[in-house]
Amino acid sequence: MSEINVTPFVDVMLVLLIIFMVAAPLLTVGVPVELPKTAASALPSDTEEPLTVTLTVDGRVQIQTTDVAREELIGKLRAIAAERASDKVFLRADGGLPYEQVMQVMGALNAGGFSNVGLVTDTGGPTLDGG
Repeated sequence: MSEINVTPFVDVMLVLLIIFMVAAPLLTVGVPVELPKTAASALPSDTEEPLTVTLTVDGRVQIQTTDVAREELIGKLRAIAAERASDKVFLRADGGLPYEQVMQVMGALNAGGFSNVGLVTDTGGPTLDGG
């Protein structure tokens, strides 16, 4: 047989993919929020620790685990963006928040210098095809 059998390689890669997909959401710094459910998969992570902005159901905004007033948010984000190599930020918003509040914070993230915003959700939720 003169051909290389790639089946074991593909099997190992699929197992590693599943392990990383399960482990990646557990590596983010957390404040307890009820995330909305979607069928989307997790984003790959970089070498730099991702910046996480959290919106709680009571309207508080947190950068990592530090509470920040909404009027100070853009200034703090600009200071953080000046020190970071990446413009990636993860936004964790409680599923019970109005859409307007989430969009206001996303606008503040953009004004603060972060254009690569990832929305964090829980997996296993409903899909558009009803599944």
